[in-house]
Amino acid sequence: MSGREETAAKTAAEAEALRRLHGARAHSAYDRAVAACRYAGVGRDAAVAVPKDPAGRAANALRLSAESLAALTARDPDPAADARCARNAAATAALAAQVAAARDAGTTGSATGPAATSVTACADALRAALAASQAAAAAAGGSARGQDAALNASAGEAERHAVAMARAAGWLEAHRAAD
Repeated sequence: MSGREETAAKTAAEAEALRRLHGARAHSAYDRAVAACRYAGVGRDAAVAVPKDPAGRAANALRLSAESLAALTARDPDPAADARCARNAAATAALAAQVAAARDAGTTGSATGPAATSVTACADALRAALAASQAAAAAAGGSARGQDAALNASAGEAERHAVAMARAAGWLEAHRAAD
């Protein structure tokens, strides 16, 4: 194997490893988005060409994220494009978290006791979703283009934290029970 072939093989292997990393983060964020939408009572039927309310925007973002995830495996690994897919899925999850948190804030009013804990957990889950979206954007953007190990690690940690907070808010259980 020539030096050029070795370099090409190494580059392809690195791109594939980044594909797995970004793909896992994208799928995790998409699962959080689906769970938060189900928790908030937002069905796929709420997706319309021109959404006029938060539920419609969340459903439409879910549809677009699903299409993006399907395209992710249909093309050759591209760290920049793969990181953008993860960024978009994280943004969808943040939008869905806003809808889910608004649902809880609207149904509990000035709650105390367990209901207040639920509102707090939802607020924490929303903050974590927003942080995961920001971390995914940093990993995908600028000169990083999905290849900066530190930014990718930060995005991965933020995604894991967002999953834990969504679970604490009860959103992931709502998703699992409906499956």
